[in-house]
Amino acid sequence: MRRYNIRMAGVGGQGVVTASHVLSNAVILSGGESTVVPFFGSEKRMAPVESYVRIADGPLYEIGEITYPNFIAIFHSQVITHGKSYTMPFYSGLKEDSDILINAQHPLQLGADEERELRERRARVYYLPALQLALEHAGRDVATNMAMVGAVAAILGIPDLDSLEKAVRARFLGKDFVASGGTASLDRAAEKGFAHKAELVEKNMAVIRAAHKYAVQQGWVQHGLKKRDAVCIG
Repeated sequence: MRRYNIRMAGVGGQGVVTASHVLSNAVILSGGESTVVPFFGSEKRMAPVESYVRIADGPLYEIGEITYPNFIAIFHSQVITHGKSYTMPFYSGLKEDSDILINAQHPLQLGADEERELRERRARVYYLPALQLALEHAGRDVATNMAMVGAVAAILGIPDLDSLEKAVRARFLGKDFVASGGTASLDRAAEKGFAHKAELVEKNMAVIRAAHKYAVQQGWVQHGLKKRDAVCIG
């Protein structure tokens, strides 16, 4: 069986958990298997948040923390620069020949040890201007998480954009999702500034498509995790 182990790390207020749910649901809607487990302490802005997403082309039996990811998505630079993470260093457990996507307009200044570790693991590091894409295509910084989802999907080659749109619609227009207090507050913040929820979905999808296109144009898809390169287990 082929599988992707994705660890997402960010801070409160960015919608890391929402991003993980959208990605996971889109994978299921596209015919794959996926589980998602969020992990956070106090639900407040700038507090560390992690979420673990497993993607497979067969049954998944594991749940819980991902100790050995083959993809890491960093939603906020302070996860690296200020150690705002439950997993330190940020690349802890990263398998060889894996990928790291960082929300930053420019490459971060990493320490010598960090540079060496990533080089030895042959890690591919991508810098996505997720905030800028969110502001440009949605006019709201809270859509930054959707930019991260779009880029992750492009690099992995799964899920497809149609499934992502279905997942976004289910997340914001559906009635079955039960959010925690902090996530519900973030949802209300995301809805502000839009005439109706349909516009919110439209803008989020615009951000996802823009980030997806950006990743493709940068050539990340050619070097990222493809199905044949995924972790083989069992």
